[in-house]
Amino acid sequence: MYGNVAVVTALSVALTCAAAAKSIVRVPLPPSNPLKNTEEEKQQKSKPAMVLFSEKQLPSLGRAMAIGYYPRGCLQGGIELPTTGPSWQVMRVSRNRYWGHPELVNFLERFAPLAAKATGWKGILIGDMAQPRGGPLPFGHKSHQIGLDVDIWFMPMPDRVLSAKERENILAPNLVAADGKHINDKIWSSADVAFIRTAAEQPEVERVLVNAAIKKELCRIKSKNDEFWMSKVRPWYGHADHIHVRLKCPTDSPDCRAQPAVPVGDGCDKSLTHWFTDWILRLKIPDASPSPSAKGLTLKDLPPACAAVLNAPANPGSAATDDRSEPR
Repeated sequence: MYGNVAVVTALSVALTCAAAAKSIVRVPLPPSNPLKNTEEEKQQKSKPAMVLFSEKQLPSLGRAMAIGYYPRGCLQGGIELPTTGPSWQVMRVSRNRYWGHPELVNFLERFAPLAAKATGWKGILIGDMAQPRGGPLPFGHKSHQIGLDVDIWFMPMPDRVLSAKERENILAPNLVAADGKHINDKIWSSADVAFIRTAAEQPEVERVLVNAAIKKELCRIKSKNDEFWMSKVRPWYGHADHIHVRLKCPTDSPDCRAQPAVPVGDGCDKSLTHWFTDWILRLKIPDASPSPSAKGLTLKDLPPACAAVLNAPANPGSAATDDRSEPR
């Protein structure tokens, strides 16, 4: 009898405790250091976005995604291009801009041998891609923010591995004449045409940006069969010593904003003459200066997801085990 009473009592207590537990309002735990988090938020609101993103030396955790628009966005889960490959070498390694969406890295690994075969070069020299988490850059570019842009030099890769010092100091040749209206006949060659054409023919390429004088020369020598790839080659400021290749938004990046399609035609119409007006030819765009539009961007000017990318833990698998100042 006493055993039965004990059992009934125990069940009653258990039911009472369970009911009480359901009525408890669970208060979320405070941050481990609320003052620190508040201070970080204040700094992120006040600092330019180009400073915040350039401070991140490694990419974020998370599935790779290009977020936003080419000149206003960021990169989640970016991966690095090895600074030395069978048919490419990365220049200006100290800038830490050899990161991109996997589609960009895959493109370069496929394009490098194609370009080498088309031009007769040993390989290609790669300039800026994106920072580890994309975002605005402190100097040199307005775009290159979402991991889908890359600069590739008008210069063959040498048949040896360049030293760290050489990668920082070698300059690519300027293929445009001093007047800005014509190509430099002394160094322009059919290999340069093949180089541009090979890039523009790749299906994932959205645009290939070149100096207007280079576009003008391509228009002079084009044939009727060149319209498809020529339409992708667009004139832009600078770009006298490199091509700027831009890929289309990847299917795995729903928050990537596509660029408007290139106009119909080969681009050899009256729109090209605009680039040879005196005021445009007088413009000087120093590479060492931040783009005015990028300079003024804050974190709130970027897509909301970029705040999460900026504050996400670093991907430990991306940490290099060797000295990045030396060629690999």
